[in-house]
Amino acid sequence: MVTRVRPKRLLPRRPATGQRPGRTRNRALTWAAAGLAPALLAGGLVAAGATDSATEVELSVGSTVTLIGHGHGHGRGMGQWGAYGYARKGWTAQQILRHFYGGTTAGKVDRPEIDVTLTGQNSVNVHADAGMRVGGQTVAPGQAVSLSGGTATIRNGCGGAAVRSVPATFVEPLSMAPSRPAAEFLKFCGSEKAYRGALGVEGGRVVNRVHIDDYVKGVIPRESLPAWGDSGGAAALQAQAVAARTYALAAIAGGKKIDDTQNSQVYGGVEGEDRRTNAAADATAGQILLKNGKPAFTEFSASTGGYTAGGEFPAVVDEGDSVSPNHDWTATVSASSIGSAFGVGALQSFEVIEANGLGPEHGRALKVRAVGSGGTAEVTGEEARNKLQLKSSWFSVQGQQTPPRIVKPPTGPAGPGFGLDLGSLNQLADQLVPGASKLLDLAISVMNGRFQQLGGAAGPLGAALGSPTLTPDGAGVTQLFEKGMMFFTPATGPKVLVGKGLERFQQRGGIPVLGFPKRDALR
Repeated sequence: MVTRVRPKRLLPRRPATGQRPGRTRNRALTWAAAGLAPALLAGGLVAAGATDSATEVELSVGSTVTLIGHGHGHGRGMGQWGAYGYARKGWTAQQILRHFYGGTTAGKVDRPEIDVTLTGQNSVNVHADAGMRVGGQTVAPGQAVSLSGGTATIRNGCGGAAVRSVPATFVEPLSMAPSRPAAEFLKFCGSEKAYRGALGVEGGRVVNRVHIDDYVKGVIPRESLPAWGDSGGAAALQAQAVAARTYALAAIAGGKKIDDTQNSQVYGGVEGEDRRTNAAADATAGQILLKNGKPAFTEFSASTGGYTAGGEFPAVVDEGDSVSPNHDWTATVSASSIGSAFGVGALQSFEVIEANGLGPEHGRALKVRAVGSGGTAEVTGEEARNKLQLKSSWFSVQGQQTPPRIVKPPTGPAGPGFGLDLGSLNQLADQLVPGASKLLDLAISVMNGRFQQLGGAAGPLGAALGSPTLTPDGAGVTQLFEKGMMFFTPATGPKVLVGKGLERFQQRGGIPVLGFPKRDALR
């Protein structure tokens, strides 16, 4: 059904006292704005409703459209507020990571040192309380080193007389190992800004060559909230450390240069560190996530709004995000602002035409259409978010009558084994039945595949409840879901019972009487 909008003239705003025949009534939408630049809040527009094939809508001066939104950021990978919410519920860092980064496995760093371009520095002139090394020579405490054109000049202190020169492009601390004492940090003369690892010049840029575990110490406080460590969120900071470490290595593996800005991850050196986030980095030293044997591209965002966006990892429900200050928001935008942002002239209609269907209000906007006197523009939800300076692409247009077409991404969490400490689970299984951990691993893998095949949490089973359970005799594994159960043995494979099918199975005695189901019952 197509809505045609014919705004013949602009009219003064009048109260919406009733519905004219053949017209939608004017709406004055005045919800509080959140997360928009002031320039976008000057006026408003009416969202076109579609009640028949040719609905005429008039735009009134100062009318507005209200956007109902959720979350803050792109929503891909781990939600940082969600991680904090789950940590406060008692989840470990490993559980948090498995939940948000489905399809990954735990791994160890095999590349300890990385190069980070320092965008705020244009030269190297440094000293260290414990001394340094440059060009194979030891620099005494109290001396400084400056680099220029491939030559290092050792001086009697910052700005002091030259002692000798050696060929070198990097100044190193006494040890490049991680977690060294503060006396070994290299400090820039003048600003006294300190960095772990070495400092040098490559390609005309100042570079910090640093152990990956020390690097994340300078990242986590800038990318999350250290105070979470004092309020039950230590596991969230540990999960952030693993994600940040993995993200950097994945970027480098993909050929990307790392710098200290949001182009990579915000990195502040020692100045940006905090004892609580340092503890998180130390607790997870060397830990990364692997996908297909390589560092996974572990994106993260501030707040998912309650459901991740999917993409590199399966979209998952994020109940932890309920603690986020941006879990729900609204924004009011003017017609002129939208028309200008989309380049369509005087705006006639604005609507979400595709969404992912995950969560309230049809989930994240995937495609948005703006129609105006100067034409029509269709953009992605992320492009619309950027054009209108919204907090996320999870938004809907209040008053839109025609629902968007649903295009679902892969979903999967809250599936069997997701969000679980599988090491502890396997240990417990072996205590109950020797060797049962192998069966449990196999069951979780196969059951997850079946769960995804059925549509994940949006399918007939709903989300998983609790943990996979080994039967007392060790013959098989069961998993309870919101709307049914899944049963697994190596002989039967994964079988699904929901609704009446599950009810009949239980009434007839269940596994003790009937054995494991041999076919699905999806109704």
